[in-house]
Amino acid sequence: MKKYLFTPGPAAVPPEVLLEMAQPIIHHRTPQFSAVLDQARERLKPLFGTRQEVILFAASGTGAMEAAVANLLSPGEHAIFVNGGKFGERWGKFLKAFGMVPHEIKVEWGRAVRPGEVEDALKANPETRAVFVQASETSTCTVHPVAEIGKITRTRDVLLVVDGITSVGVFEQKMDEWGVDALVTGSQKALMLPPGLGMIALSPRAWDAVKKSTTPRFYFDLGRELKAQREEHTTAFTPAVSLISGLNKSLEMLHAEGLEKVYARHTIMAEATRDAARALGLKLISPDSPAPGVTGIIAPEGIDTGKVVKYMRDTLGVSVQGGQDQMKGRLVRIGHMGNLSPFDMLVAVSALEIALRNQGMDVKMGAGVAAVQARLAKGA
Repeated sequence: MKKYLFTPGPAAVPPEVLLEMAQPIIHHRTPQFSAVLDQARERLKPLFGTRQEVILFAASGTGAMEAAVANLLSPGEHAIFVNGGKFGERWGKFLKAFGMVPHEIKVEWGRAVRPGEVEDALKANPETRAVFVQASETSTCTVHPVAEIGKITRTRDVLLVVDGITSVGVFEQKMDEWGVDALVTGSQKALMLPPGLGMIALSPRAWDAVKKSTTPRFYFDLGRELKAQREEHTTAFTPAVSLISGLNKSLEMLHAEGLEKVYARHTIMAEATRDAARALGLKLISPDSPAPGVTGIIAPEGIDTGKVVKYMRDTLGVSVQGGQDQMKGRLVRIGHMGNLSPFDMLVAVSALEIALRNQGMDVKMGAGVAAVQARLAKGA
């Protein structure tokens, strides 16, 4: 049976990238590898929306998140984090682990933080050194207003740190223009790669903070990696050679498609999936600020989405993901990142209809599929 991957990560990888990673391994202290590394790092800049250096680590996106915390702040310093889901919560865990003083903005799952909430938190905690937030909260399929938050933080001596793991390559990022001081991402989402690469870019004022930070770090030392990658054209430690080769190929493909078309493709897939959910009489977890990289669909009472996900994966060969924490058993998350096109949503939605009926929901078969077709017919 052919398998289909619609999880929020890892995402489907193109055959061209798989073939590139299957090439004979080369040593990482060679001009050949340096050329690939330099090109990949340069090709990442437009996706980040920055002129700054993008640093790569052999790590998941969580490694890049840890690097941001450990390099930008010192133990005892105060920071605000937006907790609107599992990954916003993770910022708080990092801050606590490294001895910082975290101040939480608790946001209802599926709702975007309001800029005014950030401003109020900064007024209540004037000693704050940084604000941590997701551009796209993967667990709740919600986009936070990074540009508006940046208008608040850049007028203060406060850094803005953004998790872009399900936003970089999905919709336009304007790191420099928005006043983002640190933007992180990972390889296994819209960059069309397997897991294993973390990436981070810092603003000039973030680099000033790195110099002042007293937090212990070794592998995730951004100063060391900047020197190695910018000046020596290699990495401080052994890199994921094949993954970086694959990254360079995937970036070549994204730029050949054109970033504007890449973002439009994700928008169409997201809108088609949301239209399908509504046509089936289902609610979205994030109706007001939905993410273009993953759609969260709430199942009706009495339907266990864990069983829906299992049936889709094991019987139909279509992998999606369920919910986390309080949304476990209630949410189906359909990812539309990676090597996917709008017509692939017909497969995802068709399988969802069949699985929901299998679990006892009175589904009007074809209603969701028709909604996808209608959206695709409108084009970009």
